[in-house]
Amino acid sequence: MAVWNNILLSYMLHFNRTDAEFFKLEYELAFNKIISCNGERLSTRAFVTDGIHESPDMSSRDKGVTYISAKCVKDNEFSLDNCIFISEVQHRNNPRTQLQPFDVIITTVGTIGNVAVVSDKIIPSNSDRHVGIIRIKDFDELSPFYLSTFLNSKYGRFQSLREAAGNVQLNLYVRNIGNIVVPRFGQLEREISDLTKKAYCLRESSKEVYIQAQQSLESELGLDKLHFDKPVSYTAQFSDLEMSHRNDAQHYQPRFTQLLEHLEKFPTKRVREVCRYNRRGIQPIYSDNGTHAVVNSQHLGEKHINYDGLQKTTERAFNASPEAHIQQDDLLIYTTGAYIGRTNVYLDDIPAFASNHVNILRLSPQIDHAYMAMVFQSIVGQFQTQKYARGSAQAELYPTDINKFVVPLLQPEKQTEIGNLVRESLVKKRESSQLLDQAKSRVEQLIEEAVGNCSGTHPGL
Repeated sequence: MAVWNNILLSYMLHFNRTDAEFFKLEYELAFNKIISCNGERLSTRAFVTDGIHESPDMSSRDKGVTYISAKCVKDNEFSLDNCIFISEVQHRNNPRTQLQPFDVIITTVGTIGNVAVVSDKIIPSNSDRHVGIIRIKDFDELSPFYLSTFLNSKYGRFQSLREAAGNVQLNLYVRNIGNIVVPRFGQLEREISDLTKKAYCLRESSKEVYIQAQQSLESELGLDKLHFDKPVSYTAQFSDLEMSHRNDAQHYQPRFTQLLEHLEKFPTKRVREVCRYNRRGIQPIYSDNGTHAVVNSQHLGEKHINYDGLQKTTERAFNASPEAHIQQDDLLIYTTGAYIGRTNVYLDDIPAFASNHVNILRLSPQIDHAYMAMVFQSIVGQFQTQKYARGSAQAELYPTDINKFVVPLLQPEKQTEIGNLVRESLVKKRESSQLLDQAKSRVEQLIEEAVGNCSGTHPGL
């Protein structure tokens, strides 16, 4: 059934917009709810700008400055796994775009409207032109954590999309970010701000615990003291080529041999000696109304699986392919493309379905699988992934090659200690996500409850 909305010319002139999308009835209804809650334009409480417009002067992680782009900003979180780094010179030459603690960053292209608060943990940082920088004038008047959670809620996101413009690609221009209207709830905003801050702290604690696990493994295996040779050239025996059926130079890098010789100081096994199951999953049939979770390569993270983002398949499709079933404690390995070798342990007790680019590795029950996930994430797994990966256009890691990996088997109590840190890290991450969901739900609830009880005027009218 057709839906239309009648708009006064004065109303269109006020917003300087003539596109029908801007005046969708659902947008108008949501907008009226917000302005009835003493809504204020963001521009009255904050200065808004964007990032660097020139091309980035690339640098290395150890010498450069973190460069925040739209792909780095998620829902109340920064994902810096794949961010780039710019030179100190370019950073110094662009003071306007240098990020400060408590800046609120919003994505303006791609997935428009993702928002997160800058912490001192990611300073120094700079930003590119595809994010907006919202710098609040007085934190006593408006909390950045309340603002971020509101902007990530459905009442904030629809405004980000509404204010965006463009035909081929939508863009939320800086001049329009200040038009976003923020509902005001007085002291109740502190409740949302506190939930959000606690969530940020828990997420930071999750990262710290995971780093403890990394450091404990590296210390036990002496990986933190290894220095690898970088010869200009190297040789391999013809017998090695015959045995491995590999004639690519990558496979014979001296650092791989150096690592394996170092591991001989510890109890080790090849994966094939300790695995119970090792195979790739199956191309899933996705269903929005499905009953069983699907883990594909996009869900494998630098530290943990993105459980909240798992897609679904039907019960029929799930039952038809038992060979792709994931069990609790299985290792899931990224086998095709950019992050080949990335490994997470599946810690849910509800079975899931592995896609065709995810390898299921199920080891002996005597091995702590969370510990082994950390081994695969360390240089032990990274180097062997590089050694055994195949393909030129696109790298592939096959189950038969995973079977060749040499893995150190520390004492059971040490495995458990490291594995428990990995599990604790996930618990904290999930608690953080739950708090953020609570905060978002609370701000939406306040808006719904306030409609009819609050009075406000249309901003600028």
